Amino acid sequence: MTKNVFVIGMNDLNHERLKRLKGVEDVVFHGVIDPAIVYEVEDYNIPSLLEIAERQIRAADVPVDAIIGYMDIPVSTMLPLLAKKFGTRATSLESLLKCEHKFWSRTVQREVIPEHIPAFTAFDPFDDDALSKIGQSALSFPFFVKPIKSSGSRLGFRVDNPEDFDFAIEKLRAGVGAVSEPFDYVLDHAEMPADIRKVAGQYCMAEQIIGGRQCTLEGYVYDGKVVPYGVVDSIRYPQVLSFFYYMYPSKLPQRVQDRMAEIAIKIMEHTGYDDSAFNIEFFWDEVQDKIWLLEINTRLAQSHCDMFEKVDGTSHQQVAVDIGLGRAPQMPKREGGYNVAAEFFYRVFFNNAVASSVPSAEEVAAAQDKVPGTTVAVQMKEGMRLTELPEQDSYSFAVCCIWMGANTQASLLWNYERVMKGLNFEFTNIDE
Repeated sequence: MTKNVFVIGMNDLNHERLKRLKGVEDVVFHGVIDPAIVYEVEDYNIPSLLEIAERQIRAADVPVDAIIGYMDIPVSTMLPLLAKKFGTRATSLESLLKCEHKFWSRTVQREVIPEHIPAFTAFDPFDDDALSKIGQSALSFPFFVKPIKSSGSRLGFRVDNPEDFDFAIEKLRAGVGAVSEPFDYVLDHAEMPADIRKVAGQYCMAEQIIGGRQCTLEGYVYDGKVVPYGVVDSIRYPQVLSFFYYMYPSKLPQRVQDRMAEIAIKIMEHTGYDDSAFNIEFFWDEVQDKIWLLEINTRLAQSHCDMFEKVDGTSHQQVAVDIGLGRAPQMPKREGGYNVAAEFFYRVFFNNAVASSVPSAEEVAAAQDKVPGTTVAVQMKEGMRLTELPEQDSYSFAVCCIWMGANTQASLLWNYERVMKGLNFEFTNIDE
């Protein structure tokens, strides 16, 4: 019998990936909600999106076997609500929020893995006395601030002094509403402890600075069993907080990866999370041999799909589809055509600029042909301001993404430079 899987925000690239998964010969993938809405917009109206999704799913007039997604807010937070309405598999809203609501998540983590989390406190960015209250907690300069719910590294700031805090507060007050308002709608549908409910969507987190070699552990929970299946390294540009590239498989010592897997199993079991994919960002402080848990994301990382396909033989969207259809995930291992794969981010580190020249389609095709298996995705159009790019961190703008595979890490870096030499970006500074 044909199985119908509804995919929120499915674009053409991911539709082709999904059709290459194992065991999907009898599966029809239906796109739900225009992908531009969830990829390119930062202000989300979740009630409206839920109405659109429900209407489109019902209009298909076929059995609803699974509803899946592979993006952060609004998609990740919509899935439990849609699953409840249509009777499909997904984790509970409460268990999802124990991961996504950063204060609730840290509180839950402190119950079982206190040695792996930093000191933290929540604060209201609209409270003029916020810095003083943070000082009354266990925190002192330097610390990191971010919204109680954010997407990627948006609105995250390192704070070394009161001036840095004032700058961060100005940005947080201006931008936090884009996420806090839709997140509050989701919180209103959940059963939460009273002390957690007081920390509403507009709140932010202040946390002790942690660091080391960063990575992301990908995993899933199926019928109550937590299964980690891969670790991806996150490598930053020198001396800055922005990512240069993600690489799979990780080069961390296997004993460190095994310890991360143990921590992941412990915390995910404790949250009650079930029947869904997840990923956890970790730091390994090599000097102290200490593992820090940075955050939990209630989805597979879309940025890693191409890497898993190149190295293991299939995108890890396999996990979301298999779980959605009620079958134990069957992720292959090292069956791809490459030993190592990466996603590179070509970034610019200034603000007030407009793209005066970007690579043409012909230039992109020629650059890709230099290294077989390479995909180049230019994020800018000519005349577009850097500030128009969605989902950016607070320190740079990723204007181009490059996915590629190779036999070694050194070959990856060499090939990246070859590809970038064929891609010409020019920017003109502008006055705001």
